[in-house]
Amino acid sequence: MATPEFATLTTDDLVTGEAVALDLPPASLGTRIASGLIDVVATFCLLIGLVLALVIAALQADAALIAVASLGAVIVSLVVFPTTFETLTRGKSLGKLALGLRTVRDDAGPISFQHAFVRALVGVVEIYVFFGAPAFFSALVSARGKRLGDYAAGTYVVRDRVRLVLGPPAAMPPPLAAWAAQADMARLPTGLALAVRQFLGRQQIDPAARAAIGERLASAVSEYVAPAPPPGTPPEAYLAAVVAARRERDSARLAREAQLRHRLVARR
Repeated sequence: MATPEFATLTTDDLVTGEAVALDLPPASLGTRIASGLIDVVATFCLLIGLVLALVIAALQADAALIAVASLGAVIVSLVVFPTTFETLTRGKSLGKLALGLRTVRDDAGPISFQHAFVRALVGVVEIYVFFGAPAFFSALVSARGKRLGDYAAGTYVVRDRVRLVLGPPAAMPPPLAAWAAQADMARLPTGLALAVRQFLGRQQIDPAARAAIGERLASAVSEYVAPAPPPGTPPEAYLAAVVAARRERDSARLAREAQLRHRLVARR
């Protein structure tokens, strides 16, 4: 029986900092090409606009100043603009915004200015100097569809509009209710909490693989929970108790904050 991505993590999985694969599928080659074409068209439109504006502004200047201004327009269009745009949008260019894509780090985290800058700098060569041929063949042979800029920056493009379907929230196992009420539980990292929710909501998993995944997730969650559950507690029940307790505490906290806001508004 085939096991899900929880059971067999490979270098092609999108992995969180807790080494748990998430369901964020990579962008297809066709989608990336379409996104790239939109970006190229937008870049050339910006470049033409800047060059025309600079040339008109420098009509009374000498040829050397016009050449410098034109070079500046090229740098702004090919490097500065895409770097700034992807940094501010946390991994989205105009083409990616249009087609629902996002650039993330290899560990699934959001990209920084450095990642965006390296991608833009390498893109000048592989996309504009060599007309996209290196980018195309690199993405073609890469399981993640990486172009050379992605390899240099340590990034990866995923489909951002895929809905992540989660099952109903886990119920509190009655035998663990008393322990959960007294335990100290820190907030779980988003990736780990999501992985636990996915695991608990999936039943079509090979029993042996499910046991191994449960043990691994329980070990990761135990770093945020004290004291340990009663001896002999199954990992799956332990995970369900932690998730249910965190949900109850978060709901209670939100209710208290709502009541406080209501009282403050009522006094005005």
